[in-house]
Amino acid sequence: MPKMKVKSAAKKRFKKVGNGKIKRAKAFRRHLLNHKTTKCKRQLRKGAYIAECDLRNVAELLR
Repeated sequence: MPKMKVKSAAKKRFKKVGNGKIKRAKAFRRHLLNHKTTKCKRQLRKGAYIAECDLRNVAELLR
């Protein structure tokens, strides 16, 4: 049986981390940044973890 392929869209958006969680980038950082405060934009730079309720579905895409 052939290997299962990872979904390309998920591969570009998520990354598995050593502690078993999956890391993601925050949304609302691409465009329309004029009305957002500097503090807001700075906080959006940092990564975040996938919520527990979504973890199973995203992990399935990364298999």
